[in-house]
Amino acid sequence: MTNDTRLDRRRFVQATTAAGATLLLAGCSGGGDGGDGGDSSGGSDGSDGGDSSGGSDGSGGSGNTAYLSEEPDYGGWFDGANNYDQTVDATGQDEVTVDVGAGDGLSFGPAAVAVSPGTTVVWEWTGEGGGHNVAAESGDFESETVSEAGHTLEHTFEESGIHEYVCTPHEAVGMKGAVVVQ
Repeated sequence: MTNDTRLDRRRFVQATTAAGATLLLAGCSGGGDGGDGGDSSGGSDGSDGGDSSGGSDGSGGSGNTAYLSEEPDYGGWFDGANNYDQTVDATGQDEVTVDVGAGDGLSFGPAAVAVSPGTTVVWEWTGEGGGHNVAAESGDFESETVSEAGHTLEHTFEESGIHEYVCTPHEAVGMKGAVVVQ
């Protein structure tokens, strides 16, 4: 092999590496939203932000999710949670639905929802993410572990305060939720 051949191969490898690095960096810094569907118009409701038609955000399917103007003090409850961003304001509704297995399949959607006393919260399984349950930290309610879509658990909240709950099998990965009764 001649020195010219080695030089040509070396230049080719260097040029290919530089081009690959440029493409990689362009992909990382491009003007996209990271590909997760999350932007300022959605995603904090437990969905992936890709569908604004509503239904899984606890807002009755209007697609115009309202949030509390002042977040409750959860005392660190949502530290390490995989889906909490803001508290959905569903006060004044008789019934609110929370998806079990939302987003990546390991979330509640929404993770936090505010309701009025007397509101019934219906947790509805999406069938995503394996077997889930809903278990109140207080012990006031708990479902069996289910993986089938369409399964539901209902609980009517009468007492004001913050009612925290988890999916026991997925608590370690941050599958936590809260119902704020005000």
